Amino acid sequence: MNKAYAIIPARYASTRFPAKPLAEIGGKPLFWHVYMRAKQADIFEEVWLATDDERIEKKAEEAGIPFIHTRKEHQSGTDRVREAVNILGLDAKAVIANIQGDEPFITREMFVKLLEPFQSSRCESATLGVILDEEKDRERIFSPNQVKIALAQNGEALYFSRSPIPFARDDVRKAPYVGHVGVYAFRRITLEKMAEFPPSPLEETEKLEQLRLLEHGIRMQVRLISEAPHGVDTPEDLEKALEYYNNHPEYWVKSK
Repeated sequence: MNKAYAIIPARYASTRFPAKPLAEIGGKPLFWHVYMRAKQADIFEEVWLATDDERIEKKAEEAGIPFIHTRKEHQSGTDRVREAVNILGLDAKAVIANIQGDEPFITREMFVKLLEPFQSSRCESATLGVILDEEKDRERIFSPNQVKIALAQNGEALYFSRSPIPFARDDVRKAPYVGHVGVYAFRRITLEKMAEFPPSPLEETEKLEQLRLLEHGIRMQVRLISEAPHGVDTPEDLEKALEYYNNHPEYWVKSK
């Protein structure tokens, strides 16, 4: 497999949670936890933060985290990652992981799963999913904040939606609900293709950037993991993440 690099996009002006990257768990900002997990996984050549805000940059500098300053007007995290890749001048054959800055509990095993499909030269992009239980995960299934995936038999994504898909017309479910875990990996050439396409109708309807790829015929492999990390989309999620952090010291990361 070609060399893999990780970039963590972090913007200050989040619609649902302004200043989210600076929210703290265990006295450290969210992006610090993500960076340390990606760095200590020891499978990426380098890891960088990509941001548009001096306040985030100051915190990154204090923590010794390398960062790339990017423009504010990006519509998606992947667009920000693409600008960072161009600034860095990474190799055209490189695999680029887009690790969201609000996944403080992501694990090395998840990074490994994300990169697995690129052992095949045919893989253009990849992401992660998790099977959702109809009873235990009912709230997540019907929440628009939990994106769902319809999968093909070969593990490729057919569609992503904020609605519960696939719909069981006769109340007989033969295909499970699969929740999307918002991390991605792309070949650099795929990132460039994505940037050439304007925002697509499906993308703008669902507000899901990955649909731009599918709508233009670019395939995305989905690897299933056993348990989704506790991501932070809203202030309420942060409270849950803090509780989880305090009760699971095995998830704590320390700077070297």
